[in-house]
Amino acid sequence: MTDTLFQFPCEFPLKVMGRRSADFRSLVVGIVQKHTGPIDVSCIEERPSRDGKYLSITCTFQAQSREQLDALYRELTSCEKVLVVL
Repeated sequence: MTDTLFQFPCEFPLKVMGRRSADFRSLVVGIVQKHTGPIDVSCIEERPSRDGKYLSITCTFQAQSREQLDALYRELTSCEKVLVVL
């Protein structure tokens, strides 16, 4: 029996939030692509907060394994510019 809710590979939307800055998007996309390989630009959605202070980036990609997602979450949450990963 497996302890995961996902069947891999699967399409996985990953949302990352942080303070809006000139390099936040490239930082997040760089970390994600390090674990997933290239992501088509049409699979990356960017949304600023109402006051423009924060930025949410959603990357949708083909997740291959629980280990891949765990490693990706670990690296993103250890990044000081990332506030939330969903």
